[in-house]
Amino acid sequence: MSRSDVMLAYVPKFIQQAQAYKAVINAQGSEFDQLRTGIEDVLKQFYVETATEWGLDLWEQMLNLKSYAGKPLDQRRSRIISRLRGIGTVTVAMIDNVAEAYTYGVVEIIENSVAYSFTIKFTDPRGVPPNLDDLKAAIEEIKPAHLAVNYEFTYTTYGELKTWGLTYGDMKAHTYGGIKTYRPV
Repeated sequence: MSRSDVMLAYVPKFIQQAQAYKAVINAQGSEFDQLRTGIEDVLKQFYVETATEWGLDLWEQMLNLKSYAGKPLDQRRSRIISRLRGIGTVTVAMIDNVAEAYTYGVVEIIENSVAYSFTIKFTDPRGVPPNLDDLKAAIEEIKPAHLAVNYEFTYTTYGELKTWGLTYGDMKAHTYGGIKTYRPV
């Protein structure tokens, strides 16, 4: 229901029939509809999860991030959320929180104090995240300089496929991308 219809419902029937009055109400109602749409659009920009292209540009500027205009919105949002989560003292929980802001974000952080390093192990889903370079840049920015970081990915192995009762012939029907992330149903 447009704003014009709502406004017309508030006046008596004989005024609703007057063409001049209807024209004024329709013009004002159209303007109110556009105003409401604009306000709703602005409100979406206050939250990274709902921000559109122009709102994400503002978030990137505010956080001093290089503009990723043209990249998929979900990757831009992941990067912004990661930056917001990466503010404060660096802990294992923070690194985990930052890594989980990205697609394929179910991770396990494995500390190796003796080697001055830690490993980010992607546990689910299998394969390499599409925006791994963005994640690496975010981790590199927040981690202490003396620590090295390693990345581990989970793939389906030939041994797993055999335990699920699949033969080499069954696997020939799939692409490599399908096999590396295969899970039985």
